[in-house]
Amino acid sequence: MTLEAIRYSRGRLEVLDQLLLPHQTVYIPVPDADAGWAVINKMQFETSAALLAHVRQRLAHLITSRPTAVNLKKAAVTLIELAESAESGGGGVEKLRDSVVSACEAMLAADVADNRAIGEHGAAALLSSASAGSPVSVLTHCNTGSLATAGHGTALGVIRSLHAAGRLGRAYCTETRPYMQGARLTSYELVHDAIPATLVCDSAVSALLRTGRVQAVVVGADRVAANGDTANKIGTYQLAIAAAHHSVPFYIAAPATSIDLGLPSGDQIPIEERPADEMLQLAGQRVAAQGELTPGGGI
Repeated sequence: MTLEAIRYSRGRLEVLDQLLLPHQTVYIPVPDADAGWAVINKMQFETSAALLAHVRQRLAHLITSRPTAVNLKKAAVTLIELAESAESGGGGVEKLRDSVVSACEAMLAADVADNRAIGEHGAAALLSSASAGSPVSVLTHCNTGSLATAGHGTALGVIRSLHAAGRLGRAYCTETRPYMQGARLTSYELVHDAIPATLVCDSAVSALLRTGRVQAVVVGADRVAANGDTANKIGTYQLAIAAAHHSVPFYIAAPATSIDLGLPSGDQIPIEERPADEMLQLAGQRVAAQGELTPGGGI
């Protein structure tokens, strides 16, 4: 049996404690990212080459968690290239570790700064077409706030900036099926920040837009193709059609890292398929009829 530096199976990760070699062979459980950081921090890798291999493998695996979103892939590639450069330049495990950790910290700070800029620019764009001093009510879809980003948020960041300026009338958020991220996450953030908000059924959006109570729709993006086609949570397409029908401005709020110039159009964007049980079950109980039934949320 080949000695493994890393043991991985679904839901379980173990790293070989190389500080105990050659006298003991002990694998340390790594249940979360903090534990993974601790493993690296304690330098439980004898060589920089071993640590580089670990970084490559973990980041390559991480990319598969969000195939539709391009931001994660770009960040992972950047970190891998940085780690390779640091390893080839010498300095050992400590230098490589510090280089990767510092780069991650810089990415965190940059993401928050980008989100705040998106919020300010987005709020200014919405207010530029509003009557002087009048409030603006905004509808958003899915979750694009602090729970989805490093802080402040993109589309929800625009809403936050409007609220901070005293110009938000009301935020409307959809429940966002099939995973209910709007009802579970966006509404949580809105309540937490005491932002006036209304939760809307996905199927009620067209009726809401018809009333004229929404002045703009602002959503995020997992990926933007070269021609401007955008991939976001399922349901965004029909929301855009409804907004166009009712002459409600529709905006995409996303950082430059979401733009993928390597894809000519949205037809080439890989679409993530979620587990069927997210539609077929509710709170652990099956709500759909038993039998042959194929969910089609990713059509």
